[in-house]
Amino acid sequence: MTVSSTSATPDRIVDIAIGYMGAKQLFAAARTGVFRALAEGERDVAELATATGLSERMARILADAMNGLGLLERRDGRYRLAPDAAAHLTGEGDLDLHPFLAFLNEISYGHWLQFDTTVDTTKPGELDMNEERWGTFMAGVMRYNALHAAMLARSFDFGPYRDMLDLGGLSPDFAIGALRANPDLSARFVFDPASTESVAAALAAAGLTDRARIDPAPTDTAQPGGDHDLVMVNHVIHRFTAEQNRAILAGARAAARPGATLLLLDFLLDDDDRQRPIDALHAGEYFVIDGTVVYPESEVTAWLEASGWRRREVIALPGSPRVVVAEAV
Repeated sequence: MTVSSTSATPDRIVDIAIGYMGAKQLFAAARTGVFRALAEGERDVAELATATGLSERMARILADAMNGLGLLERRDGRYRLAPDAAAHLTGEGDLDLHPFLAFLNEISYGHWLQFDTTVDTTKPGELDMNEERWGTFMAGVMRYNALHAAMLARSFDFGPYRDMLDLGGLSPDFAIGALRANPDLSARFVFDPASTESVAAALAAAGLTDRARIDPAPTDTAQPGGDHDLVMVNHVIHRFTAEQNRAILAGARAAARPGATLLLLDFLLDDDDRQRPIDALHAGEYFVIDGTVVYPESEVTAWLEASGWRRREVIALPGSPRVVVAEAV
């Protein structure tokens, strides 16, 4: 069917095509302190330039771009933070996203410049890392995990549970959020041995050491056992093969009592008429970075059923992955 040029406009195509321009200006605004400079109140271009050390021309370019994208509000030539920017871009609070934006700018963006080669060869880009870049990588990934954990704590009721297993995750923030939400909950971490020190430090910082224990074990071969009423498998499955994931989920089921709840959090491809963009975009991100996989939700559901779990629902977290909620049968 031929679509008349008068019935379709190019706005959406152009907006997608120039999306990298907005992303790079967001990274620059964050890096140069534009949002921090507005944390105490509104400023005009000259005041913003003085506060950030930018030229007035550059301050205007970045401020107008962030205003056009909705992150800054503007009235009578004075700029102020929009609510989401005030919450996540001022450098304050647990959900400051500056480390995540630095990761995207310094690590991820360079990999996307290799994406044409990845598309043509079905091979990930070259991961050229040194100690400094690994620091940026891990700081960004862990801050993004903290965002996901906060969204999970807002979206799921941890109140009915008492004995939680966190299996194979990258970040302790998910379990820490659950423990804070429910003072009667205890947690057991079965994480890779390399994570033991960081998990222990996070629990100590949160004042939750006495409500948790750590049992180090490689994720793909762990057999945690137990009689838990809640099991979390967060950001695990994209790092492993289908065969390994079936074994991981079977191990999770063997550690759960009948009727227990599983929370499986990861980016997933769906079969809806319109794919949720954040999952599909991360399929490209994960692959070009290191070849890891965003699996179809239908495939994950089949693994769950084969290992003794029955899917109850899927929760789409704002700005975050989805959570498959399943019951032990």
